[in-house]
Amino acid sequence: METKNMFSLEGKKGFITGSSRGIGKTIAKAFIDLGADVAILGSHLDTAEKAAEELSNGRSKVIAYQCNVADPDSVSAMIADYEKDYGSIDFAVNNAGIFTGEAALDISPDAFRSVIDVDLNGVFFTAQAAARLMVRNGSRGSIISTASMSAHVVNRPQTIANYCAAKAGVVQLTKSLAAEWAKYGIRVNCVSPGYMQTDLVSSMSDMLPVWQGMMPEGSRLGFPPDLIGAYVYFASDASEYATGSELIVDGGYTLV
Repeated sequence: METKNMFSLEGKKGFITGSSRGIGKTIAKAFIDLGADVAILGSHLDTAEKAAEELSNGRSKVIAYQCNVADPDSVSAMIADYEKDYGSIDFAVNNAGIFTGEAALDISPDAFRSVIDVDLNGVFFTAQAAARLMVRNGSRGSIISTASMSAHVVNRPQTIANYCAAKAGVVQLTKSLAAEWAKYGIRVNCVSPGYMQTDLVSSMSDMLPVWQGMMPEGSRLGFPPDLIGAYVYFASDASEYATGSELIVDGGYTLV
């Protein structure tokens, strides 16, 4: 296979959760640019439909669906609609995530659970739905989850213990699913971004120099396009021999 074809997504199809904005939307655009048919999943249908309209290029199939990843019934309804529209699935990107920010002494049980439900349980529910469809169709596929460098470091000075715990869980979940689903030809990997200057993070302007000061000299904070290569690699045939892997893309933050 020619090298450029190894990284092609032409003819592949799948869904990306949390793709109506931020990192997910950036990854969706990249996949569509490379020839993939992409289902845009968001917690609100109107924003997902708006993103799908913006990303549609007239060649790829781009359809929006509402999906609450923390609700197994919502995930089941989404995958049923996806199957009717797309038929099969080659990749699933489990990217939806939230954080709250309360101190561990003060956080309520509901606030703690809300992050675990979306950032860990939601990853499992959507990965499971994708894997079931792959097995049902007898197709090999790639499942990619968004973890975080927070699986390896304690973010500071902000207080996000529930987020760090959830993301650490995503890394171990990735390894466990990779081992269990290898017999079906399903690869399971994850990407762990560092600080990415999405609209949300960029709004925390007072924190940007603090985080910058914790990085190796000469490095910088990231932007969503810095992650494209990692997700394309795991979705493409170039990563055919990679499963259970975590790719940390953090500008060297976790090195120091």
